[in-house]
Amino acid sequence: MSVNPMAYEAQFFGFTPQTCMLRVYIAFQDYLFEMMLVVETVILKKLDGFPGCKISPCQIRKSTEKFLLFMKEHFDKLFSKMEEVLLQLVLNIPENVLLPEDKVHEQYPYTKEEFQALQDEIQQLQQQYRAEASAGQALQAELEEQKAVQAELEKILQWFDGLDNICREHGTSNFKESFAFLTQNSKKLQDVLKDVEEKSKKIKKHDQLL
Repeated sequence: MSVNPMAYEAQFFGFTPQTCMLRVYIAFQDYLFEMMLVVETVILKKLDGFPGCKISPCQIRKSTEKFLLFMKEHFDKLFSKMEEVLLQLVLNIPENVLLPEDKVHEQYPYTKEEFQALQDEIQQLQQQYRAEASAGQALQAELEEQKAVQAELEKILQWFDGLDNICREHGTSNFKESFAFLTQNSKKLQDVLKDVEEKSKKIKKHDQLL
């Protein structure tokens, strides 16, 4: 079999020429074996018609195998010549022929150096794209964080607005006065809570004594 990869032919035919020739060789060889079995069967039937014949089936099988080996050797020689002719004249694409999908290479030829430079440029563009995509993701995350901070600031402003409204309702317009007012009320609430807790403890002790 030919060792030439014939990749261009495989691109055109959809299979390698060597694979095609191998399948043809196997098909012919199988047919040869089947034919010899048929010949052997016919000979055995013919011998059954001669009762005095001293040729045994074993001798016929040896003769068949010997004849098959002879036929196979000649077949291999003939097939080798046929393979050479088919691979060179039938299944071979001349070097000056371009497939339709490769016509673009003829219109825009590139040297190996130019192709490598183009590959390097593509790789650089891919790296730049990845860097820009990563930067875009970082900016998006920062934007989301800024939105969250802005939302918290708006809540604080709303709280201050509500606080200012409460202070105005109680007649205090100055923020310091408002803060002092809230602090004073907070202390009063703490005192009331403390008083409630003490009374609760006393009630629990009284219940335990009863």
